[in-house]
Amino acid sequence: MIKRMLQIGLIFLLPIVLFLTCFTSPATAFTTEQQLLSEVWRIVDRAYVDDTFNHQNWWLVRQRALQRPLPNREAAYDAIQKMLATLDDPFTRFMRPDQYRSLQTNTSGELTGVGLQITQESSSGELKVIAPIEGSPAEQAGIKPRDRILKIDGVLTSQLTLDEAAERMRGPIGSQVMLTVVSEHEDTAKARDLEIVRNRITLNPVYAELRKQPDGNSIGYIRLSQFNANAAAEVANAIRRLESQQANAYILDLRSNPGGLLQAGIEVARLWLDEGTIVYTVNRNGIQDSFSAIGKALTPDPLVVLVNQGTASASEILAGALQDNGRAQLVGERTFGKGLIQSLFNLSDGSGLAVTIAKYETPNHNDINKLGISPDVPVPLEPSITREQISTDADQQYQAAVDLLLHPSVVAGAG
Repeated sequence: MIKRMLQIGLIFLLPIVLFLTCFTSPATAFTTEQQLLSEVWRIVDRAYVDDTFNHQNWWLVRQRALQRPLPNREAAYDAIQKMLATLDDPFTRFMRPDQYRSLQTNTSGELTGVGLQITQESSSGELKVIAPIEGSPAEQAGIKPRDRILKIDGVLTSQLTLDEAAERMRGPIGSQVMLTVVSEHEDTAKARDLEIVRNRITLNPVYAELRKQPDGNSIGYIRLSQFNANAAAEVANAIRRLESQQANAYILDLRSNPGGLLQAGIEVARLWLDEGTIVYTVNRNGIQDSFSAIGKALTPDPLVVLVNQGTASASEILAGALQDNGRAQLVGERTFGKGLIQSLFNLSDGSGLAVTIAKYETPNHNDINKLGISPDVPVPLEPSITREQISTDADQQYQAAVDLLLHPSVVAGAG
């Protein structure tokens, strides 16, 4: 009887061993494309904020993806994107190498190249200069806004995409690039070749200006366009400069600021706060962490923050921290509502992965994801306002912020 039971056990055991052997042996023979897909799967498996993975079996998602033919790198990229799409999270996303390099450039706060902001005419494919970055090799070479760039190292720019053109102008410090440039309204026969030496370009996300009011008050206006690695240092420099110019109130403009580095948002909040919690973060295990003010603020002067529907992510962390701690009032429109935190991961082929690893709450434990932050003084922005009219008399939100600083009781009563 015992012998028969052993035989039955062996009969059941043998298929299991065979199954495991067949199931695991292909892993040792994974193609490069399958390895890349598995690399992405493992990162998400370890780090993603939702441990139900959008209420699905994440292991089976991987298996289905690996069963599809992956004959080349593009097929692998497509399979990775489809695998991530099952999470229904637009912020957990795959980036091809060129896209990942571009993101790293934007968040690092510096790049090496000629220092041009460029655009491309959709009809003609013509490359145009928006503006040279102040102090850049391009500015020093005499390139002006609206100049047309006809060639880069002899290659017609009309045959390049915008990303390809930008990539050709980037390069190591000290290397040279030849740009064929002509002024906006000049004939191409007058084009000139400019040999430009690439250098390190610092991206300043801050614009600041002292604005004196008719009643004698001086308001420091600071516009912050993104939270890159330079943001906190540049905002600190701006506050110190405006304080030396006798500013006695401030407007911090976060409109259409899409966010950026979480740490940069925290550091900027610390510039305005003596004490208090800045943000809470909650990971997949429900473990809560917090970041707080750690030193004396650079100024105690009154502060108003401008927000709109494009104020997102790190901008909302900053706005929420200043609002909940009673440091500032918010003027404008309800913010975007992105309360999720992503981390970036380098992949083996130079591509990148952004993964949602946590959610955040404001100091008053408000979860703003998909809800946004409501301003203290709601003011719509005129849809017809131009870029040049932002923060001028034609800007109703800006004017409301000025009125709130100069006549707080009147504006509060009107709200």
